[in-house]
Amino acid sequence: MDLSVVIVNYQTFELTKNTINSILENDYPFSYEIFVVDNASSDDSLAKLQEYFNDKVKFIASKENNGFAAGNNQALRQAGGKYQLLLNSDTIVCKNTLEEIYSYMESHGDVGACGCRVLLENGELDKACKRSFPNVKNSFFRLFHIPTKSKDDNYNLTDLPDDEVYEIDCLTGAFMFMRKEALDQVGLLDETFFMYGEDIDLCYRIKHGGWKIIYYGKSKITHLKGASSKKQKSKLLYEFYRAMYIYYKKHHAHQSFFLVNWMVYLGIGILCCLKLFLNIFKKKN
Repeated sequence: MDLSVVIVNYQTFELTKNTINSILENDYPFSYEIFVVDNASSDDSLAKLQEYFNDKVKFIASKENNGFAAGNNQALRQAGGKYQLLLNSDTIVCKNTLEEIYSYMESHGDVGACGCRVLLENGELDKACKRSFPNVKNSFFRLFHIPTKSKDDNYNLTDLPDDEVYEIDCLTGAFMFMRKEALDQVGLLDETFFMYGEDIDLCYRIKHGGWKIIYYGKSKITHLKGASSKKQKSKLLYEFYRAMYIYYKKHHAHQSFFLVNWMVYLGIGILCCLKLFLNIFKKKN
């Protein structure tokens, strides 16, 4: 098997269906399989997907929702592809994207993971598709919207072109085309992360394992990211800031003075509480 595509579904029948169809409607010069992991949906989306796709897709039904990382890992443990693609259930894969990135990976054996240009529904770039690794300094600049001319402090790499090919630090989990050999070396997604942060952590481990991470801007997908609604569930907000804490503690805390670490943890906690408080009023509106 050349490529294993892994999609996690959670009560998104229509979106997941469209994502899968955007793959199936094209022919490829390689073999592939599609896994859909249902994260204990409480609606009938799993049954409807199974009926709709029948034997074209391999389904895994989770008994409980242990998060995005855990859901993906269930399929990654069974996937037999030389390459393994993490793909969000709210994406549309454009024609030739998989073929072009597959070809690039085949001709660049030192690349452990490759992403593409990810466009939001309004046509703007999803900035998460090409990033530097977060650290205290670039996170501070980003949080307070402070412009910087230093490439080292430009978290979203806005100084680099969107439609070219180059090495970066971090991709988005919405589309991560990975070499199985690299995953076997560094391990699967860290299930300590429930949602958010697991993609940054995996890219960090892949890159520090000696592999390159490439942004392939010549190919693209569309990410229907739900930007039309400003409301967010408190659970998701909490997990966003919890992911910050986990990532910093795992990869940076041992390099910093303990007072710096406590300042970072305090800052994350304050931001989390503030966002949760403000979210109450958004829900009321």
